[in-house]
Amino acid sequence: MIADLVRQCREAFDRGTTRPLAWRRSQLEAMVSMLRSHEAEFAEALKSDLGRGPEEAWLYDVGFSITEIELMIKNLKKWTAPRKVPTPVVAKPGSSRRIPEPLGVVLVIAPWNYPVQLLLVPAAGAIAAGNAVVMKPSEVSSATSALLGRLIPKYLDSAALRVVEGGVPETTELLAQRFDHIFYTGNGIVGRVVMRAAAEHLTPVTLELGGKSPTIVDRSADLDVAARRITWAKFVNSGQTCVAPDYVLAHRSVAEDLVAKIASSITEFYGPDPEQSKDYSRVISPRHFDRLVGMLESGKVAVGGQHSAADRFIAPTVLVDVAPDSKVMQDEIFGPILPVIAVDSMDEAIRFVRSRPHPLALYVFAEDQNVCDAVVSSTTSGGVTVNGTILHMTGPHLPFGGVGESGMGAYHGQAGVDVFQHLKPVLKRSTKLDPSIAYPPYTKRKFSIIKKLV
Repeated sequence: MIADLVRQCREAFDRGTTRPLAWRRSQLEAMVSMLRSHEAEFAEALKSDLGRGPEEAWLYDVGFSITEIELMIKNLKKWTAPRKVPTPVVAKPGSSRRIPEPLGVVLVIAPWNYPVQLLLVPAAGAIAAGNAVVMKPSEVSSATSALLGRLIPKYLDSAALRVVEGGVPETTELLAQRFDHIFYTGNGIVGRVVMRAAAEHLTPVTLELGGKSPTIVDRSADLDVAARRITWAKFVNSGQTCVAPDYVLAHRSVAEDLVAKIASSITEFYGPDPEQSKDYSRVISPRHFDRLVGMLESGKVAVGGQHSAADRFIAPTVLVDVAPDSKVMQDEIFGPILPVIAVDSMDEAIRFVRSRPHPLALYVFAEDQNVCDAVVSSTTSGGVTVNGTILHMTGPHLPFGGVGESGMGAYHGQAGVDVFQHLKPVLKRSTKLDPSIAYPPYTKRKFSIIKKLV
């Protein structure tokens, strides 16, 4: 069945169904219409899956997707137009262009933590580039997956744009097919599986993975601002965000004050009992809940720590006295637990970050510009926000992606279309001039002229 579905998408692409700009625009507009017309249903599904309130359902999934897709619609002609480039002397008279062309049939595999945005935004980029697309939502966010599975065929052209629901067997069967690009968002373990499967067909991949994204807080930092911004980024979606601050490296002179201010920010955002807050999400599943609760023993609980298996609730939690080799410091936490580690200098913080795999994001809080510059220039990460968190990934002019173990490739804005098109180089030469200097035999005089030209 899946093989037939992929074959039908390829046949549609080969017929030229997906190439006209009018078709691409109509599908993108239909996607926006789907999101706007069913906003309440998406909010209900996200509430069911993640305990997400309607405001955050809109902000981080529905609204974010609409903004990205509408930007593609606005710039569709520009981002898919031929791009003139200079022509080398040896090819003159002539002209050179890079002509964007679609890759073919694209597979987009989405995770469960932002199940609307992380499926539809890359899929929209693939559509804008003129591809046929197979979309695989995560079975873990089952309510959202079911909603997408029901709505996508109603709004999009099923000849070229298909959605496949299911779990590991369906994903495994999909990965056995030949695609022209695979876009995967998720963890590194499955990312390796995707890459191995893609290698069988020499299929290029974009891997949006994760990792332990550090936050460095210097003694010159504005602690009130740092605490609020760290608290928001860490505990939104109950910490289940790939670019959430995974741990904090705070200068020893301010570490205690920072923890106290984070505690105050938690109360400000979620009240004295976060379990009753409509703005505080839940852990996705019992399995992830158990994994996270096991991490609470990795240090001293300075803030929070309360949890309820029945509600999949873990309070916003701050751990101190955390050893670098403890359980919570090994793998990406992906939950509402924030280790705060005191360091004696920014050099120590930089060495700590450099000793670990490249993270997807890095954050530094400092009023001392020299500290900011040193952290940015001395570390490697997918992206950086200085005196802030997460927001580097929200701008369409800053491509979002990882490096090393946190991923490969980037998207958002024009990069989110370019990743799905081949910029074919085309050189057109004039026949009016055909100087003999370009051909053998190469006399000493000819060769002397050639060396001056190239």
